[in-house]
Order: sequence, then C-alpha cells, then structure tokens
Amino acid sequence: MPETGARPKSVKRRAVAQTLAQLILMSLPFVAAGTVHWTRGWIWIGLSLFSLAVFLGVVRAKNPGLLRTRLGTKAPSKPFDKLFVALFIPSLLAFNVTAGLDARWGWSHLPFAWVYAGIALHLTAVVLLSAVAATNPFLEGTVRIQSEHGHFVVTSGPYAIVRHPMYAAMVVMYMAWPLVLGSLWAYIPVACVAILLVFRTANEDRTLLRELPGYEDYARRTRYRLIPGLW
Repeated sequence: MPETGARPKSVKRRAVAQTLAQLILMSLPFVAAGTVHWTRGWIWIGLSLFSLAVFLGVVRAKNPGLLRTRLGTKAPSKPFDKLFVALFIPSLLAFNVTAGLDARWGWSHLPFAWVYAGIALHLTAVVLLSAVAATNPFLEGTVRIQSEHGHFVVTSGPYAIVRHPMYAAMVVMYMAWPLVLGSLWAYIPVACVAILLVFRTANEDRTLLRELPGYEDYARRTRYRLIPGLW
C-alpha cells in the first residue's frame, strides 16, 4: 500500500517540534540583544508570524494536503541536501545572534526609515511564497521525487517565470530582515544563507533534470532557475 504521509501522532509531534523551534529561533535576537524593549525586533516577529499565518491560510485553502506532506518530510537523502541542512541552520542562528548583538552593542546603525523598505521586501516575498504554496502540491522540505504522490512537473503560476520561485522568495525575505532589525552586520550570515540557497537550487535542478519526467522540456521553456533574466 502506498505511503500517504506521516501518521497523525507523528504529524502532531513534528508540528509541536517545529513550533518550538520557531519560538526559540525568534527569541534568539532578544536574548542576544539583552532586552525585550526592542521595537524593530517586535516588528520582525510580527512579520514572521504574519507570513506564517498567510502561508498556512493559503495552504489550507488551495493545497490542503501540503501541510501533512511538509510535516511528514523525510530526512535528507541526497548528499548535497544533507550538506545544505547542516550549514543552513547554523547560518540562520548566526543571523539571529548577530542582529541581536548589533542591537546591543551598536556595531552598525540603519535609520528607522529602512524598516519600511524591509517590510516592503518581506511582503513581496510573502506574496510570492503564497503563490508557490497555492500552485505546487510537492513542497516537501527535502529534495526527492515523490513518486508515492504522483509527482509531476509544476509549470503554472510563478513556475512559469522561474523554475525555483520558492527559493527566490526566501532570498528576498532574508535580505529584508537586516533592514527591519537595523543591522548591516547581519548581512554577513544572510549572504551565507543566500549562497546556500543558490547551491541547493543548482543541485536540486540537476536532480530534477535527471529524475523527474518532463522536467527537461520544462527547463527548455522556462530558462531561468532563480532570477529572471540572470540565472
């Protein structure tokens, strides 16, 4: 009998674990800053919670099976994906700590007006992520062909513009965060995150070209992987 996703108890445990991980991640900048009286930090948390709520709302409305698929995600099996996960999480942690320490010690200073540019970039990313969530039923957290779910090539919506719009949205979102938090130094770990997303995009694309029927034809029609007109 084909696998239909994680069992309910496993899904609930994973949901609780991911929620706790998100809460810890969002608290790190405040711990590093040494205060909860940080307006920009609370704006960042508000944006993060808003984007999560929008994503979940779109998934429930347009792609209800996707939530269980993501919560039932298997461990990475591809060597490049294992390397990506091993480096991606520490890079995010480094971003949170750097932004908080910058707020505490004043290593750099961005005027508060930059918050509005950061919010605009973040909301742009949310719109793109929502379009991806509404279009692609195969948004699992690891790179693999989901044969048990009848994996096929998604070509509509944002996938008609670039082949990996979710990663494009993530890069935009992470680039927005230092503006919101007012930390130029935070762009160092953000640059690492962006490089890792490019690395994963390139390797995932090669995997799909080899293993997913119809992807090669799609790649001929949709030339760019991440950035229209560039790459």
